[in-house]
Amino acid sequence: MFIRGGSEPGGAPSRTLADDAMDRYADGDAAAFSTLYEELAPRLLRFAARRLQSHVAAEDVVQQTFLHIHSARARFTRGAAVLPWAYAIARRLAIDLHRRHGREDLRADPVAVHREPSSPEAPDEQVHRMRSEAALRGDLGRLPPALREAFELLKLEGLSVAECAEVLGITRGMVKIRAHRATAALRHAQLRRELDPRASEREVST
Repeated sequence: MFIRGGSEPGGAPSRTLADDAMDRYADGDAAAFSTLYEELAPRLLRFAARRLQSHVAAEDVVQQTFLHIHSARARFTRGAAVLPWAYAIARRLAIDLHRRHGREDLRADPVAVHREPSSPEAPDEQVHRMRSEAALRGDLGRLPPALREAFELLKLEGLSVAECAEVLGITRGMVKIRAHRATAALRHAQLRRELDPRASEREVST
């Protein structure tokens, strides 16, 4: 679990286990890598799998991300947050992989990305959840990439607005605008689907 210890005075997020581990790793403590991997790898794998729709491709992105972190560790700014840096690396690698291989090749190993329920579900609840998740994936897939990225990082990955801005290389204000537009489009798609089940086959209005 990626643990944040609340906020520092002034509203800045406090440091995480991964931040401390990255500082130690950058200073030559090889043992800190295991903590860094345990904290970041599950999140990066989920992120890459959602983006690429392939377990094999996502695992490759995660491994390449940590190779990059290892190679660049001496240049890491001590005291900086490692999470947005790691996401930015994984995002760039996923984009490159998609460009090289194409969507169809990657989907040869399909994966449905979802969060495990926090408590046991009745069969009808499980069916409803799975249908809702499938609908959301479809709606997200029809969003413009810029809107989808902002929404996924902010709402699904749980990054802060500042972290999203760093990952995407845009301003915080633009992150908010894109996430708001994505949320509005997704709500509109859900409403259309409730009124007309065939609406799920149409494009999401942006």
